Amino acid sequence: MMPDQSAHATPSRDARDFAVEVIRDVVWRRLALDERLERLSGDAAYRALSPSDRGLTRAIATVSLRWLGAIRHLLASRMKQGMPSNAGPLEPVLISAVAQILVLDVPDYAAVDTAIACLRRDRRGERYTGLANAVLRGIARERAAILAEIDPLNVNTPAWLAERWRSAYGEDTARALAAAHMAEPPLDLSVRSDPAGWATRLGAVLLPTGTVRLAGAGSVTALPGFEEGAWWVQDCAAALPARLLAAQPGERVLDLCAAPGGKTAQIAATGAQVVAVDRSAPRMGRLKENLARLALSAECHVAAAETFSAPPFDRVLLDAPCSATGTIRRHPDVAWNKTLADVVTLTDLQRRLLDRAWILLRPGGTLVYATCSLEPEEGERQIATFRARMPDARLLPVTADEVGGLAELVSAEGYLRTLPCHIAGQGGCDGFFAARLMKSA
Repeated sequence: MMPDQSAHATPSRDARDFAVEVIRDVVWRRLALDERLERLSGDAAYRALSPSDRGLTRAIATVSLRWLGAIRHLLASRMKQGMPSNAGPLEPVLISAVAQILVLDVPDYAAVDTAIACLRRDRRGERYTGLANAVLRGIARERAAILAEIDPLNVNTPAWLAERWRSAYGEDTARALAAAHMAEPPLDLSVRSDPAGWATRLGAVLLPTGTVRLAGAGSVTALPGFEEGAWWVQDCAAALPARLLAAQPGERVLDLCAAPGGKTAQIAATGAQVVAVDRSAPRMGRLKENLARLALSAECHVAAAETFSAPPFDRVLLDAPCSATGTIRRHPDVAWNKTLADVVTLTDLQRRLLDRAWILLRPGGTLVYATCSLEPEEGERQIATFRARMPDARLLPVTADEVGGLAELVSAEGYLRTLPCHIAGQGGCDGFFAARLMKSA
């Protein structure tokens, strides 16, 4: 049952109140976390908060979702009668407070006191202030023991995903995946030129793949190089499919499902003639804004990729819509808002998109198919069935040299397969699959 919203008209909302609202809407209404956070910019009370308080709202909401399974398990173990029904904002308030106590650098008393204050402002929640106070103070006292006992795979991962990852990758790797999802990811940048120089200037690390990685950056727009368009934000794994495409100056290259545009920028920076297609007008608008900041150009079309028509291209990049389970460490809501039914539906869409992309590729041309999914149906199995029905498709295996010498990123079949637990010593990466195919002449 979705928590009651009766208290949300109060004019005294602070950073934690906004975080509770975001948690409620993502968990119970299944809204996307990024979209819900972006919507806050239209709230005058939120805009009136200091930048640090707005950052606190984002941090609490994100960590609450990143640790959601563990937090719910912990609360269930301490509430023998279960979560009361018709309790207003009790559950999201408790989730938010526990995230602050366990993970964030927030004094325990502040997390507890503000949670109680939030409940007191709600006519349904105020009667549970005693319960909340006892539960939260108990968790604060036992914080170290609780953290030592958390099982990321069995407790913090939805059961259907845990089962699938065990089957696909084995117990040890599934556990490493789940543990990686509980850590805050670093900030990755793709730079137009001189990555080593920009790594030095930003006090960052240059990964073997060529990505510049910052441990923490605060405001992205305040970093050196943002205004002049020297770089763009892009996870190191997300940067690999466009590199594998190896577009050349003057070639006609199609970027299907292009928004928000990181891969479009990569291709455009090679000097290729890029055609970018995405069905979402708002997302295409952001793509154009990003290209303008970077002083790069592409021919942009708002259109459905399944029906897009044009003369054949030299190269095609299809970063297909997918379940996005490879991005859970950056988008923790994905773990709780996606289902097996989504995987089935998206797999069918990917099949149609692959067939269309193949039609749009000239004989002798190269296609890179990619998804940010950990699910084999959206990666290895999708390409296996595609190759079975397309006799003119020849696999061009990926080599370790193409991914910075990191052999763990390349499967035995010659596919790119990155996992969040890869590059672990330097902060991990998103989960991506990519296959490179040539169309027989």
